[in-house]
Amino acid sequence: MRPIHLLALALTLCLVGCGDKPPADETKDTILMVVTSHGEIEPGEATGLWLEEFAVPFAKFKEAGYAVTVASPKGGKTPIDPRSLEEGKDPAKDVLAALESTKRLGDLTLGDYVAVFFPGGHGTMFDLPEHDAVKGAVAHFIEKDQPAAFVCHGPAALVGATLSDGTSVVKGRKVTGFTDSEERAVKLDEKMPFLLETKLKELGGSFAGAENWQAHVVVDGNLITGQNPASSGGTADALLKQLQE
Repeated sequence: MRPIHLLALALTLCLVGCGDKPPADETKDTILMVVTSHGEIEPGEATGLWLEEFAVPFAKFKEAGYAVTVASPKGGKTPIDPRSLEEGKDPAKDVLAALESTKRLGDLTLGDYVAVFFPGGHGTMFDLPEHDAVKGAVAHFIEKDQPAAFVCHGPAALVGATLSDGTSVVKGRKVTGFTDSEERAVKLDEKMPFLLETKLKELGGSFAGAENWQAHVVVDGNLITGQNPASSGGTADALLKQLQE
């Protein structure tokens, strides 16, 4: 074979196998998303996951090339707050499929994941704060300095979580979440076990809220929090930015 042909062959092989970027369909790592298992505020009043707060970040993570594992305290099908379903619009099939059979959080090896994301929905206020696997997962990612993101009522997962020295994971940290004002606006303040803004402040968090329903994201190191459903995309973007850095 002539030298010029050898050179051409070498260049072709390098173009095929020596590129810096992986193939477009190759996933990078896996992000853990933890959703609520609780589906009722009181008898006859359904609640659960607020769909937008899961669907928007889920799509962003997949588009960025990450695999996603969805888990919940109990595992199995996730209850979706019926108020979060848009009339006449069906959720994406992959979103519904991911929520149909979630993993049980306590069965997972947390070291398999590069980041964690907690969507909200009023269901989180009932089952996330004192669930042992939730508390363990939050502490794991915070102490490993891996991105840990929470949106709307998702920061309820921060309420019971403590660091190795026993202090609250939010003590001295800047945070946001569904504000007391927003809770009163939806007339559910008296039906919640606690008000999220008030509780995070009581735990020593430096709470920064914006006007009702305004997109608002607070980043304090690897702790990322978003205020409300409108903040879902921005909270996911902040998590991806940290992973890409």
